[in-house]
Amino acid sequence: MNPKNAQFGRLVGNFMGKPIFESIDVPEGHYVFDRIATYVDDGYPLDQLASNEIMYPEGIVYRQSK
Repeated sequence: MNPKNAQFGRLVGNFMGKPIFESIDVPEGHYVFDRIATYVDDGYPLDQLASNEIMYPEGIVYRQSK
């Protein structure tokens, strides 16, 4: 996901100083906030994402909405 092409929905909170938006619209689709990712060792492994999910910024997971 390229944040330059993203349109962000309403700010609904923050996680460790990073904004959580209600939704994100990018050319690939419309995504809604789903959850905070699980921190493992020294980061947020991408293998915890389903094929219809993105992580932006690090630690905040959005799932594609239909």
